[in-house]
Amino acid sequence: MIKTRLTERLGLKHPVIQAPMARAAGGKLAAAVSQAGGLGIIGGGYTDAEWIDAQFAEAGNSEVGCGFITWAMAKTPEVLTRTLERNPKAIFLSFADPEPFSDEIKTAGTAFICQIQKLEHAERAVECGADIIVAQGTEAGGHGAQRATMALVPEIADMIAQKSPDTLLCAAGGIGDGRGLAASLMLGADGVVVGSRFWASNEALVHEDILADAINKTGDNTVRTHVVDIIRELDWPRGYDCRVLTNAFTDRWHKDNQGLKGNLETEIPKWLNALEAGDADNASAIVGEITGLIHNVRPAADILEDMVSEAEDLLRKSSAFTV
Repeated sequence: MIKTRLTERLGLKHPVIQAPMARAAGGKLAAAVSQAGGLGIIGGGYTDAEWIDAQFAEAGNSEVGCGFITWAMAKTPEVLTRTLERNPKAIFLSFADPEPFSDEIKTAGTAFICQIQKLEHAERAVECGADIIVAQGTEAGGHGAQRATMALVPEIADMIAQKSPDTLLCAAGGIGDGRGLAASLMLGADGVVVGSRFWASNEALVHEDILADAINKTGDNTVRTHVVDIIRELDWPRGYDCRVLTNAFTDRWHKDNQGLKGNLETEIPKWLNALEAGDADNASAIVGEITGLIHNVRPAADILEDMVSEAEDLLRKSSAFTV
């Protein structure tokens, strides 16, 4: 067993939080991770209240959290209030200033998690009273900024130690096995946030054909791009792009964003139909560089147990490097 401040603070068996992957992380996945000893998070994403309600129902009595894209939630803040009424284990905010929502979250008594992509974001999260800061590197699937995990995590760890030693830190981006967990702890994190590896689980809401394609790809087959947001007509703030698997769609439009914008009337239906059909050549699989280390689709509990077991073994053997 790996014991950290994260496991102690949240009452977890394992120092692993499942990332709130929008629309892929539903109640079934979140419940499976929580029941196995981690913390599962429903991917509330762009705040579809009815979908979120359905996923909490799917999670049943399991202690799960809910994550939101903060700038999107600012347009419908009542969804946060509605979610807090369910007494979630945590609220996980990403991609905008958390300050407008911090008081409500703290008053509710739920764990307040802020995902950040640079040092100044982490400092702001500390100011807003975040209980846990997640330092996300660009290796991650989905949206991110410019910093890589290896250097970002220890820099944030040093800042926290100096300014807010009671704040916890998790590493995210490129973490999908025990090696990533063990390395993150050595970098100064109290735990990890894992997305793509749980994305390739039996419980995730991902088409089986998309998964079958992803597990045969490598990190070289991913790209950070804006096309997945353009095709979904999502007005993401500047400074963020989205890591997806390359395919015929990205090959055609990644370097021609303006061309895609000029052809949305025909391209949107094609992309949506491809997504529904699991057409990996023409729909976008939102997955990180860790896809190169994912070779199967498994139950989330098995993924978690193997990850922690591998990390435990590595940490026990770490003394072999010293004389």
